[in-house]
Amino acid sequence: MTKRDVFEYALVRVVPRMERGECFNAGVIVYCRAHSYVAARTHLDEAKLLALDPKADVAGVRAALRGVEGLCEGGERAGQAAGDDAGRRFRWLIAPRSTVVQPGPVHTGLTADPAAEVERLLDLLVR
Repeated sequence: MTKRDVFEYALVRVVPRMERGECFNAGVIVYCRAHSYVAARTHLDEAKLLALDPKADVAGVRAALRGVEGLCEGGERAGQAAGDDAGRRFRWLIAPRSTVVQPGPVHTGLTADPAAEVERLLDLLVR
């Protein structure tokens, strides 16, 4: 049997107009402590965004989603968080915030391959 490790994940949601409370999934963040792994993958459905808010800043939302991916990657794209470990970057990303791009609640699971898990969850829950 393949060894499986605990992982945590949170969806990344887009809330175009906070006062209306409408949102849709635009990405997923996966963290696996056993592998010191954190990654995010995003997919913006522009038609959904514009259906909820015809005046939405599509470029701004895309930039925010790229920022989530960059923070997970670490290095120069992570800015001040570049030196932080994977767990700390994940915890920062899942902290509640009142912005157009927000994290959802954290869920857990078991996986033998966290990199495959992030792609599987993106296909299952976002696309």
